[in-house]
Amino acid sequence: MSTFTENLTRLDNADRHVRMRLFDDQGNACAEILNQPGSSGSFRVYYHLAVKWGGIGAKAAQEGLELFAEHTEDARAHPGKHPNIDRLLAVVDSGAGYAVRCYSA
Repeated sequence: MSTFTENLTRLDNADRHVRMRLFDDQGNACAEILNQPGSSGSFRVYYHLAVKWGGIGAKAAQEGLELFAEHTEDARAHPGKHPNIDRLLAVVDSGAGYAVRCYSA
């Protein structure tokens, strides 16, 4: 099994974007992820999922959990510690997803 760091090396570069917003099925902005130290890995995972799947649905969320690798188990053991992974777990559990919009500098 690959680690999160190894998985990141296989994802497209998302440096031209500075932030992304997630929108629920009603079109309400419900989360924002910044492309900055501390969240740039999550940003790249979400960016990859949005490009590949056209948003964050159950299949995309499952792939995201696999990409987060060892951090996914830590998130399951410590709810609230990894909010971007918690969000993917909730998508898998509920089937509700997110539309994603990325913003450049």
